[in-house]
Amino acid sequence: MLTSLFRILFFLACIAAVVFGVTFLLDTGDEVRLSFGGQEYIFEPLPALIFCVILFAAIWLFFCLLTLLFAVFRFFNGDETAFSRYFTRNRERKGYEALGDGMVALAAGEGRLALTKAARAERYLENPELTNLINAQAAEIADDTKRAQKYYKSLLESDRTRFVGVQGLMRQKLTEGDADTALKLAEKAFALRPRHGSTLETLFRLQTDKGDWTNARQTVAAKVRANILPRDVGKRREAVLALEDARALLDGGDFPAGKEAALYANRTSPDLIPAARLAAEMQILDGKKKAAAKILKKTWASRPHPDLAATFAEIEPEETPQARVSRFSRLIRQNPEHMESRLLNAKLMLTAEDFPAARRALGKMAEETPTSRSLAIMAAIEKGEGADDAVVRTWLAKALNASRGPRWICEKCSGLQGVWTAKCGNCAAFDALEWRNPPAGAESDDGPAALPIMAGVVAADATDAATPGKVPESAAPRQEYQKTHTMIR
Repeated sequence: MLTSLFRILFFLACIAAVVFGVTFLLDTGDEVRLSFGGQEYIFEPLPALIFCVILFAAIWLFFCLLTLLFAVFRFFNGDETAFSRYFTRNRERKGYEALGDGMVALAAGEGRLALTKAARAERYLENPELTNLINAQAAEIADDTKRAQKYYKSLLESDRTRFVGVQGLMRQKLTEGDADTALKLAEKAFALRPRHGSTLETLFRLQTDKGDWTNARQTVAAKVRANILPRDVGKRREAVLALEDARALLDGGDFPAGKEAALYANRTSPDLIPAARLAAEMQILDGKKKAAAKILKKTWASRPHPDLAATFAEIEPEETPQARVSRFSRLIRQNPEHMESRLLNAKLMLTAEDFPAARRALGKMAEETPTSRSLAIMAAIEKGEGADDAVVRTWLAKALNASRGPRWICEKCSGLQGVWTAKCGNCAAFDALEWRNPPAGAESDDGPAALPIMAGVVAADATDAATPGKVPESAAPRQEYQKTHTMIR
């Protein structure tokens, strides 16, 4: 700013000097006398004025030419000059125009055109950090895998673009189906940016696909810290992962660690039915019957389920029907009006051959909300009370065509699952299975075929979970754990 001020002042001073000189010459009269070195020179004012102007213009032109020559010398010497700045701005303008055209082509899905524009931009801008990314993405759209990989690898050389390069290579490996390499790249991307949402989602999916439940729990914790997951959802997912970790440990024979993981899953999410069931089974193995009953009753209070009742029966497998009715009453009291509680109570009364009590427990479920289970129990009640076979067959006929009731259903794809799993077997959604009634027309074909056709068999099947000495099908894994656990102890 001071330099500009000095230049303006110098220019004004020069103008003032010229004006003063012209005025002086015009005021001197017909001639101008100049004494120099003992000699006197006489000039006429007008020619003298013209001579001064010409001399001044010549000096000015000389300095301009000298400046031009100096600028040309600096230009060819590689120094920054007005010439170089002009050509640089021109190249940058063309480069950014090509870069913009490449981005538009990339957004339009025109991979080849985007590659051409990106190459032009690279030639003008000479800035790989700007052009390599567009080149890589354009090559990806154009299905030129090798070129895309080359550009993504070049992005790894700079700290500013390393994360983008890792992400691009990870996507390529996912497309190729190389899950192991993609997992390693996802871990590297997570190390570079631990709060990046897309990276965390991909890392979590790859870890759960591989069954790496321990590291998946750490990823869930990172998602909660990054505010990608609500804290309550994070706790639920951590419980599901702990449950899967417990199953893997138990299958591998590490029962102490498996039990600890199962109990942790139940503590973290008490309403997770599979976790409550497995935790109760682990307590039964250790002879802690009260602890097992406490776990099951707590879950039954919020989420009644047939598997919980079957596990509750395993606590005392040799008890009499009357003792079982008394003991199960404490479980039913946790949620007495729920459909599962009423069905369970009716089954227990059938076991004790108290058919009027079974009818009272069932109420109007068979008429108002008929399912294959409630109708089968109703057929057994009619059989036990001595009704005609025609009446029993009527109830069985209804049961054959009725809904099976609640099932494990995926909230994402509405697919029906026979057993609970952490990931949907149809769409691979994580923790998406809910125990609820399926939508109309979504029942599987194996329901009616699985129903017995004789009333006596119906009654026996309806009371399997409450029959003394009867080991439910769901207890088969527990028997295997029991044998191994006994050997360890």
